[in-house]
Amino acid sequence: MSDTFDTKSRGRAIAGVLTAVLVFAVLAAVVFWVRSGDSDAAPTAAAATQSAAPVDPLTVEPEVTAGTGTLDKLAIKELIPGTGPVVTAGQTITVNYKLVSYTTGDVIDSSWTGGAPFSTRIGTGELIKGWDQGIPGQKVGSRIQLDVPQDLAYGPQRGDLRFVVDILDAK
Repeated sequence: MSDTFDTKSRGRAIAGVLTAVLVFAVLAAVVFWVRSGDSDAAPTAAAATQSAAPVDPLTVEPEVTAGTGTLDKLAIKELIPGTGPVVTAGQTITVNYKLVSYTTGDVIDSSWTGGAPFSTRIGTGELIKGWDQGIPGQKVGSRIQLDVPQDLAYGPQRGDLRFVVDILDAK
């Protein structure tokens, strides 16, 4: 009877060891599969994050630098092309702007620091001539740089000016 007991015990021990090895192998395979799935998913998640909707550049305050020389006429430079309707004289525009001294680059005024865009009528003599002449004809969604000589701005007390204007809306 002791031979039978020893044979049964050995069989159970071997079955237990084989079961443990099988469980370990299954767990190792699951861990390997999950980790390989994560490494495949990580670039996909990163790519999805990178391909998410781009940041609207008109929501980021522009850096504005000084110009060189002096201005004798209004200069308009499109920094970001707009895709909206063309602004016409008499409309009410909504803009963000940053104004600096043309010669020093020192910030004089900015709607960005006020926390809200600025709305006004354009092309009706309510603003400086540089804006009334430079903004009509531009598209909503544009960021433009206006280099305004003093005679189209506030005169010699302020000198030549540089504005960067984001045209957000026109009605």
